[in-house]
Amino acid sequence: METINRLESEVRGYVRGFPTVFTTAKGNRMTDENGDVYLDFFGGAGALNYGHNDEVMKKALLDYIQGDNICHGLDMATAEKVNFLETFEEVIMKPRGMDYKIQFPGPTGTNAVEAALKLARKVKGRSGVLCFTDGYHGMTLGALAVTGNSAKRGGAGVDLQDTHSLPFCDYFRDGRDTAADLEYMLKDGSSGLEKPAAVILETVQGEGGINVASDEWLREIERICREHDMLLIVDDIQAGVGRTGPFFSFEPSGIKPDIITVSKSLSGFGLPLAITMIRPDLDIWEPGEHNGTFRGNNHAFVTAVAAINHYWRDDAFEKEILRKGEHMRERLNEIVDRHPGFNAEVRGRGMFIGVDCEIAEIADEIAAECFNRKLLLETAGPRDSVIKFMQAVNTSDADIDEGLDIVADAVQAVLDKHGLTQGAA
Repeated sequence: METINRLESEVRGYVRGFPTVFTTAKGNRMTDENGDVYLDFFGGAGALNYGHNDEVMKKALLDYIQGDNICHGLDMATAEKVNFLETFEEVIMKPRGMDYKIQFPGPTGTNAVEAALKLARKVKGRSGVLCFTDGYHGMTLGALAVTGNSAKRGGAGVDLQDTHSLPFCDYFRDGRDTAADLEYMLKDGSSGLEKPAAVILETVQGEGGINVASDEWLREIERICREHDMLLIVDDIQAGVGRTGPFFSFEPSGIKPDIITVSKSLSGFGLPLAITMIRPDLDIWEPGEHNGTFRGNNHAFVTAVAAINHYWRDDAFEKEILRKGEHMRERLNEIVDRHPGFNAEVRGRGMFIGVDCEIAEIADEIAAECFNRKLLLETAGPRDSVIKFMQAVNTSDADIDEGLDIVADAVQAVLDKHGLTQGAA
């Protein structure tokens, strides 16, 4: 760690919570330079939905590299880009009745969001975008402007403009209909809210603390967008690619977004890849109007195709994710219920799950105690009070239970320290 501490910028983040040097990884296990093996419930912050070094994807990638095939191709036509587009259309879009153009905006999720925002403004000729409390959409200026977290916004160094933040679903935790509030403001000529170009949202807010939008709320937001001539952008970068069960997190709601952003686990292998999915009639870009040097990552196309073909040809994988997610929530609720003094809430959808400890100190100490016990996980939420579970969605039942046993022991140790276990059964 001496070299990291001496040479890497102070902006480094995750390494502070996981202070060791990792050397190898396979499946759900990471090994450090001391030979210690960690169970990974962090999953590359959502970029490793299939775990580390999946054999199917690794073989496809090694064969591709060995054949001297194209690595860097900008947005030139390559055989592997054609293969990715055809596979994505056949396996992902057509069975879901989807019709979208695919834009490769750059290799990161934040670039996919930037492209979505720019295009929405270009289409509608309006600059405003509505976003939601606790939302997170990226760290570049446009994406940061629709992000709620004040600490992240404060790093911009400039005013973040042309956005308006409104309460997310159940933001007040009192059942209030925040979609109705939005519609009221749009209809009220004295609200000060000018008609925006678009609304951007996550169906499950990951960095915001695993806040889940109800299907009814999503349908209401879609209806409001249609009635008020606004585009609906769904940021599925963290919640998508099976994290909540289906490939797209919004599928159970039945909504049809105008623009969708997908990244993180899209490549399947942890390689950088992002797409912006655009309703065909909205694809009014001029050639090269939004581009990036690394927007055509052919190695990522290879592994993405392997992942899609291996996991998404039918609905069996989705059903497994939903089953495992239900088991996780049951176990976590048992852990919480075991300690009456632990005023925590389990929430989530599929295998996108969090435990809100209410107190950041408690959550941080539980995460640190898990690390000491060789389990990797992180915290989230506006106060970092939510323990966030992001292990691979193909994690075995045995590994899930092993990890949750560690969590149970870590919770016990931390609550004992704070004297919060009195009255426990």
